[in-house]
Amino acid sequence: MRVEPARGLRERRAAEGAGPLELLRRLDLPLLGATLAAVAYGLYAIDGITKLDPGGSALPHQAVYAAAGLVAMAVAIFVDPAWYRRLSTALYVGLLAVMALVLAAGAVTRGSRRWIDVGSFSFQPSEFGKVVMALVLAAFLADRAKRVTELSVPLRAILLAAGPVLLVFDQPDVGTALVYAAVLAAVLFVAGVRWRHLAAFGTLAVLAVVSVLWLLPSAGVNVLKPYQADRLTGFVDPSSDPQGATYNINQSITAVGAGGLRGRGVEGATQTRLDYLPEHSTDFAFASLAEQRGFLGAAVLLLLYLLVVWRGLRIVAGARDLFGACVAAGISFAFLFQVYVNVGMTIGIAPITGIPLPFVSVGGSSMISNLAAMGILQAIHARGRRRR
Repeated sequence: MRVEPARGLRERRAAEGAGPLELLRRLDLPLLGATLAAVAYGLYAIDGITKLDPGGSALPHQAVYAAAGLVAMAVAIFVDPAWYRRLSTALYVGLLAVMALVLAAGAVTRGSRRWIDVGSFSFQPSEFGKVVMALVLAAFLADRAKRVTELSVPLRAILLAAGPVLLVFDQPDVGTALVYAAVLAAVLFVAGVRWRHLAAFGTLAVLAVVSVLWLLPSAGVNVLKPYQADRLTGFVDPSSDPQGATYNINQSITAVGAGGLRGRGVEGATQTRLDYLPEHSTDFAFASLAEQRGFLGAAVLLLLYLLVVWRGLRIVAGARDLFGACVAAGISFAFLFQVYVNVGMTIGIAPITGIPLPFVSVGGSSMISNLAAMGILQAIHARGRRRR
């Protein structure tokens, strides 16, 4: 049924002027429940994964990060998404400045410069950049909604995204750069870019990947670091170097398979307990969870992720404007992409990239940024189109 323009305008103004109690009444309760359940389950999983580590359980620190993330989510709920749209230029400039600061003065860990130290806390700006990218690109395309079918508009959006992507790639952090690219693809799709333009961009992306992986190295130009090239080689042939480049993935697959249906428990999970599985609380947290809690325990987490993504896609459909729909799409697809890549690399169907598992992997930046993103989704939903 067609909604009259005057009625739609009144409903939009009512949504914008809704008080705190009204906003809370309009929250997406399934999304809120799935988010809180995933955080609680992640804390439970991390307690078991790190309980027998030399430093003891990481639960206290992770609980603090979760509390900070819940505060960020609560604040984001009460911020009108239109505010981000008005400040999109400042957000973009700030993102570039912080990324440049990381390259200039960031802390180096395992050959990567991704973190900034603030007292005793280290945070990873690129994690928060995932959300900022969705906001900035959505604002850019929404402001040009009437011209989005022209080739120049999506091309300018790609150039806009290229800055943060290249800065993150140079850290080097290929995994997060891919997440940024996923945000760009989702926003372009929902904004209404023509299919032939999307196909052309996809073809160029494939050519770029082929150039980085094969054409440029064959000409003596190595874009990837040696360890990144080894990871890709190991993904193609997991048995090529079982004591070196493919050690992590082989141990991860072993841990997942050893969990069976119900898991081996904390004491019986030898891959995790005896530290055969490297990075078992961060990059390979899912493998540790699968070993300790089995297929059933891993399925619970995946079902919670599925519920989060499903509700996120519903918010895309119910957003009050194109900006809200694009933001919701970027956040939802980025979340799905992170889950797929992290779980996929632990079972050998995706190369190792170092993408954290949302709400589970130990670390404050990922936890806080993902919860803030859930708050933005709730804010879009609470101010979405009202139905007759």
